[in-house]
Amino acid sequence: MSSLPRRAKVKVQSVVSKDEFSSFSELSSASEDDKEDSAWEPQKKVPRSRKLPVSKESKPKRVPRVKKNTLQMSDGLAGVAVKEELNSSVAIADADLEDRKNKLDTMQTLKTAKTKRKNSARSPSARRTKKLKVDEETSKASSLESRSNSTETPSTSAMWEGECKKEENEDDFPCSQSPLKKVKTEMCPQGQPVRFLANADNIKEEVEMNWDIVQVLSERASIELWVCANIIRLFNDDNTIPFIIRYRKELINNLDADSLREVRQTLEELRAVAKKAHSTIQKIKKEGKMSECLLKALLNCKTFEELEHVSAPYKTGSKGTKAQRAKQLGLEGAARTLLENPGELNLLSYIRPNVKGLSTLQDIETGVQHILADMVAKDKDTLDFIRKLCQNRYICIQSSLAKVSSKKVNEKDVDKFQLYQNFSCNIRNIQHHQILAINRGENLKILTVKVNISDGVKNEFCRWCIQNRWRPRGFARPELMKILYDSLDDSFKRLIYPLLCREFRAKLTSDAEKESVMMFGRNLRQLLLTSPVPGRTLMGVDPGYKHGCKLAIISPTSQILHTDVVYLHCGQGFREAEKIKRLLLNFNCSTVVIGNGTACRETEAYFADLIMKNYFAPLDVVYCIVSEAGASIYSVSPEANKEMPGLDPNLRSAVSIARRVQDPLAELVKIEPKHIGVGMYQHDVSQTLLKATLDSVVEECVSFVGVDINICSEVLLRHIAGLNANRAKSIIEWREKNGPFINREQLKKVKGLGPKSFQQCAGFIRVNQDYIRTFCSSQQTESAGEIQGVAVTSSAGVEVTTEKQGKKRSRTAVSVVLKPNPLDQTCIHPESYDIAMRFLSFIGGTLCEIGKPEMQQKINSFLEKEGIEKIAERLQTTVHTLQVIIDGLSQPESFDFRTDFDKPDFKRSIVCLEDLQVGTVLTGKVENATLFGIFVDIGVGRSGLIPIRNVTEAKLSKTKKRRSLGLGPGERVEVRVLNIDIPRSRITLDLIRVL
Repeated sequence: MSSLPRRAKVKVQSVVSKDEFSSFSELSSASEDDKEDSAWEPQKKVPRSRKLPVSKESKPKRVPRVKKNTLQMSDGLAGVAVKEELNSSVAIADADLEDRKNKLDTMQTLKTAKTKRKNSARSPSARRTKKLKVDEETSKASSLESRSNSTETPSTSAMWEGECKKEENEDDFPCSQSPLKKVKTEMCPQGQPVRFLANADNIKEEVEMNWDIVQVLSERASIELWVCANIIRLFNDDNTIPFIIRYRKELINNLDADSLREVRQTLEELRAVAKKAHSTIQKIKKEGKMSECLLKALLNCKTFEELEHVSAPYKTGSKGTKAQRAKQLGLEGAARTLLENPGELNLLSYIRPNVKGLSTLQDIETGVQHILADMVAKDKDTLDFIRKLCQNRYICIQSSLAKVSSKKVNEKDVDKFQLYQNFSCNIRNIQHHQILAINRGENLKILTVKVNISDGVKNEFCRWCIQNRWRPRGFARPELMKILYDSLDDSFKRLIYPLLCREFRAKLTSDAEKESVMMFGRNLRQLLLTSPVPGRTLMGVDPGYKHGCKLAIISPTSQILHTDVVYLHCGQGFREAEKIKRLLLNFNCSTVVIGNGTACRETEAYFADLIMKNYFAPLDVVYCIVSEAGASIYSVSPEANKEMPGLDPNLRSAVSIARRVQDPLAELVKIEPKHIGVGMYQHDVSQTLLKATLDSVVEECVSFVGVDINICSEVLLRHIAGLNANRAKSIIEWREKNGPFINREQLKKVKGLGPKSFQQCAGFIRVNQDYIRTFCSSQQTESAGEIQGVAVTSSAGVEVTTEKQGKKRSRTAVSVVLKPNPLDQTCIHPESYDIAMRFLSFIGGTLCEIGKPEMQQKINSFLEKEGIEKIAERLQTTVHTLQVIIDGLSQPESFDFRTDFDKPDFKRSIVCLEDLQVGTVLTGKVENATLFGIFVDIGVGRSGLIPIRNVTEAKLSKTKKRRSLGLGPGERVEVRVLNIDIPRSRITLDLIRVL
């Protein structure tokens, strides 16, 4: 893989955060050599053929050049701008420069020793090979450099610590921006990177491929090159999606979370292909079957299908292809002669009467034909042509009822696939859900599926091959031309057509699976971000017939107040009504939450009837239906047993149902996402992809809502970006041992929470100031006298010592004063606290005013006067970062952005399916969204379906804040009944508007 294209000049802002750069930096040219050393990682399994690092003759040429640049920059600290090769540099503090120089010297010393050890075992031929490889990579990089385009992009959000030098030559850098430091020694996250840099262990699979991973990723994801390169660097540096979306927007050009997840999946696929290609190469090399053409073909593969096609004949245990058997008979020379010099070819000379396969002229012609067919089918240009040809032609996928169905197939299952028993559709127009349905029918042996490519494609392909790619280089006799024609026909029918079918099916299935997973992710996000209903005492009801309805009453703080079982559907309904009324009155509970499982409709009718009769007076009781998917699985889980010890599992599910309304996010994260039941064909798709996507969505939702570090549960905490089960457990243990967290800085004291974890999670963790004020009031005076070292007060109000701690810090040394910081209750990241304080000084605000109306007024008046872009320029930051700061300062202390979304639909009455009529207008709540339609609960015991064609953009509210582009679970809609099929219990709806 070649390096990423360079650009001639990069314009960025002059003030950059050391904290932020630390995640991208510290990569000197010496460390780049290390990357090249480990590029051929797969070959470590074969010590004799292992690729050795760059020869010692070439290394001294690179290292002194970097030292020279470093020295030049240190000489220029008095204010002289340093012009690198790219006319770019970044302002650097003296201390940082000195540290980097020391690190470089240390690494170089270690590198020299390492090189000496390696050189002792190095042969001259290995050195020549490695040198050629380095020269080739250099030439690729220089060729790409000339094609790159310069794009002006802003710098990242936070600030360098310490004083920064000022750029003197400002003619080249308008808008008070300084140039970018040479990326060779600094991994800068601004705009278009000059070169793709990543950790050596992350690029070992891609370096040796014949394609550039950034280029391919850009083409597949339809995203700019510089954005793709930044995304790769961000993921290589272990940044999480929530962190990137909120605090690195300028690097990803404002991509949303779903798009970023798709890019990551594509990146992982490409890396998996590269990894498999390398392992295949090693395997074939061990068997001694590797040729130059085969190596090139393997390194050209970009998909698993291509790789499978190229490597299939070389699999262990394979009998060998027809072409391989013909080559073993010595006919490869005849095939090449037919193409290169047909006039000299005499097939009769190859006849060997006693050798099978060479005994007759017909056998020889067949052998030559097989070799030519194989050459055609493995040729990259030929395959590229046929693929391009297929893009412009009609190719359809057809499914029909299998002639011999398995005896185990159920008749009901056959009826489910009635739509696809005589189905045909252009592959460009087929819907994702249709592909998934066809695949399921094929797996159940109910359907047979084939891809139909027209004869016109084959005829045009053969004509192109004869006239262009496979035309003999001289006059060929008619009998030889017949062999060539037969070879092309055989190659298309036997090799290329099956390959194309596999590719089309694999691509359609892959796209459908991805869309299904993404749809599940969107639905899950919609469900998790359902607006909570705080401050209510709730009665959760888990309906049932024989075993009764389980009741649980929970307090506004989710504490279990009472649990019970009532038998509503066994002839004891009236007697149990008194019991329910007494419970509701005793606990002043006026909201009933009913699970949507077995006996849901009967239970709903029971409560609706009592409410209509005003039975629960003086209470004004309302009820709602909530999905109980996963509640039974959770009720028997270890987490539930730990949280509600000694409680019957059936009663635990009633508690879970009530809590799903009180705080949906906190309750639903306890359940494995795939059990929540808002997907489509989720059991047919890749379970690895599904789990990764859903876990990422949960992490995104929990992180963006934020958690109060002093009251949140361990289960909720482990879903915060940058944390996991072990780190969450450590935080809870630290909290129990040392008391509540006073500020975010204290997180650094938690065992196992390193700088990277802190960077990822800090912005999503909140420290409630009201809770802390009472705790801190008695300790502030005590802590002031215990500080060791010289204290320096930062503008953010957190005092830290300048005392330098060793690698093993003394337990008695105090590094952070226990002083609350009001910014810790906001979404502002600690790396931007300095900018936030300077912004406050601009508008004349104070930390005490955070979240108050006067702060909002000051911000609005200042923005009207100056404009956000000018303010960002004055603060030497980006508009995105400034917007996060403004949001953080403006939002009230208890702000929850889920309040912008829909609450559960509380009802007092019920409608029956038989009462519906065509044309009736109803309101309902979206239960599930699929690729073919939206399922809506309209309160009649059966969800209605809005076909996807009826969900148009004009009907979706543009003013309302939405969690996704389409409709999703939880949203309230107004619908019209189009069709009612009572025997099949199917209701077709039309969307009128979103409420």
